[in-house]
Amino acid sequence: MNDEAAEDPRAPWNFFAEKDKKKLGKAGYATPRGGAKNAYQNHVYRNNKVIIPFERIIEGVDLSVYQDGYVVRLYPDQYFESPNKPRGEFLTGNTNGIAVRVGENAFVLYRSYSAYDNLPPLAGWEVRHLIKKGTKVIRRGLNAADVGQYILRIPRLGDRPARTEGPPQGIFAPEYADAETNFLSQCVLAWLIIRTVGSPYTTAQAEELKTILAENDLLDDAIREKQGVISGGITACPLCGKKIKYSQLHAMLDLSGAAGLGNAGAQVQGATRSTIVNLFHLDPLRYGALLHEPKTVAWGHAVCNTVLGQRKCHPLAALQEDGMKLGIIAEDGIETFGWMSKDFEMIRSSAGDVWIRLVASVVEGTDEPA
Repeated sequence: MNDEAAEDPRAPWNFFAEKDKKKLGKAGYATPRGGAKNAYQNHVYRNNKVIIPFERIIEGVDLSVYQDGYVVRLYPDQYFESPNKPRGEFLTGNTNGIAVRVGENAFVLYRSYSAYDNLPPLAGWEVRHLIKKGTKVIRRGLNAADVGQYILRIPRLGDRPARTEGPPQGIFAPEYADAETNFLSQCVLAWLIIRTVGSPYTTAQAEELKTILAENDLLDDAIREKQGVISGGITACPLCGKKIKYSQLHAMLDLSGAAGLGNAGAQVQGATRSTIVNLFHLDPLRYGALLHEPKTVAWGHAVCNTVLGQRKCHPLAALQEDGMKLGIIAEDGIETFGWMSKDFEMIRSSAGDVWIRLVASVVEGTDEPA
């Protein structure tokens, strides 16, 4: 990141219209669905402290990628052995080689009245709050420290009111990216906006942007053509391969004509805040990995994003290189029609058709995929 960009991260695309600057700003945010009920921060940049669910600690998640810090989220039944009795591992402070200490690097999240009643906070515990220079503050910011042991996100139950106590604790960890990675990802997305069909911008306006991309080995069209991120020099949806129109970046999504999503036709057009084209990740975001990165971000159709789900988007070129060709056994021989990924998740034809596995088979007697 050059000095000017460091002072103003939007400098390389300052010639953009305000709506496009906002689109890029949103792409730099961590915005998990249903974030509030899980104590997540919404609409903050990705280079922030993350929340790590305790079950991920048990699985052995790599914490080293979270350069801006982390806090562990525990549910009451994970922390307590019985009322007022923490599990032994929290007394010894060692879970998978990590010291998990409530009130320091961990908090307990209450999501229901039953959990709150059956496994109540310990005597002396406080709802988490923020302290800055010895004074309680409302907003999280530089040098504001978290104090306390638990958070309440309890919905209303009968005559018992909803209880929301304690500030958001961090962002959804799979969406994390350090500041430099986040900035370069926005640079790539800005460059792809310029390359959309009907874009009001020219590449000649983007000399600073091109310089940044070139300095970071991010200006190679051949790589993005192979990924399906661009097609014939034009920005494309990596899943369906259709070229993306500039207007689709801001037009509201209408699902009534989407194949396989017929029930969505009952939606009132304009009631959704989603646009036709949104941020698209070629690799699904997951815990313990830095996967929001400039080499794997793109623009893609919201419908394609929904259909793809948490799967890797395999480009046709990669499948052809792998050579797993598929065919139909016919009376006069085998008629090939496409290529399949080695993980058996996706099939593509050279004509642009895409098939995605919906359910993995399970080995009998286990919960493991075959």
